[in-house]
Amino acid sequence: MSKTMQAVEITHAGGPEVLAPTSRPRPEPRAGEVVIRLAYAGVNRPDALQRAGLYAPPATASDLPGLEGAGEVVALGAGVGGLALGDQVCALLPGGGYAEYVSTPAAHCLPVPAGMGLKETACLPETFFTVWSNVFQRGGLKAGERFLVHGGSSGIGTTAIQLAREFGARVFATAGSDEKCQACENLGAERAINYRRDDFVDVMRAAGGADLILDMVGGDYLPRNVKALADDGRLVQIAFLQGPKVELNFAQLMMRRLTITGSTLRPQSDLAKARIAEALLANVWPLLEAGKIAPVMDSEFALADAAGAHARLETSGHIGKIVLKVG
Repeated sequence: MSKTMQAVEITHAGGPEVLAPTSRPRPEPRAGEVVIRLAYAGVNRPDALQRAGLYAPPATASDLPGLEGAGEVVALGAGVGGLALGDQVCALLPGGGYAEYVSTPAAHCLPVPAGMGLKETACLPETFFTVWSNVFQRGGLKAGERFLVHGGSSGIGTTAIQLAREFGARVFATAGSDEKCQACENLGAERAINYRRDDFVDVMRAAGGADLILDMVGGDYLPRNVKALADDGRLVQIAFLQGPKVELNFAQLMMRRLTITGSTLRPQSDLAKARIAEALLANVWPLLEAGKIAPVMDSEFALADAAGAHARLETSGHIGKIVLKVG
């Protein structure tokens, strides 16, 4: 292997145009890590936030963007067990996915599901780790409950709809066009709400209220989410596209026994992420291998055109996942 690799770096904070091809030293695995020769890397909102200067990577992570990918294990760090050179895997990454090679904890790797290609597999980790940990572990979604996911046509949304459907929930989603709403319903949403035309609060209250809401919008959605919840309902916040600050009447939480919680994935410990990986392997990978769920793919860009991928992401015109072809 060459000691250098092609990558895409953030030259300075700004728009998609600040992403530029570069050459970097190939990473070496630390204890407990593997190095993966990537074939594909997923593109996610946190990548765009990092590029804009709004989401700094952890001090121990690569400054290169990219939080998920799939490829071949080409180097093993000390103490790594359960993986071998040549294994094809996908992985949740601490950063560095916009590159030919990346290092990551071995415990954050998962096998390529039988029957699935590397392109699709590269788009599993970030969304599936996020949805499983927030909807099922933190949010406690149960069969028969009414579940509302905002941004239903996004990578997170399309994943959440399918998983909630498979585990027996009644699924509702919001999206910004009739085309996107139809895509959500095709995936199993009972009702997709075009938020440009209809009020999700009215729809959910007519249905009996949401037992669980997954939200990445924030801003004025927060008090509206509270109104849309059923008594004893839960709101899980995973991002704030419209801002994290809003006035909220907490008396409603007390009188109706509501729960507001949330999390971000990247700052969590390696052990916490490893436990999510174990849960996915046990509960979700069989569904992927049976063809009951699959990532919804929007578009593919070359690694060198990561700027084009970010421009596509930020138009919000995509449905599902955007991927970079690396190898």
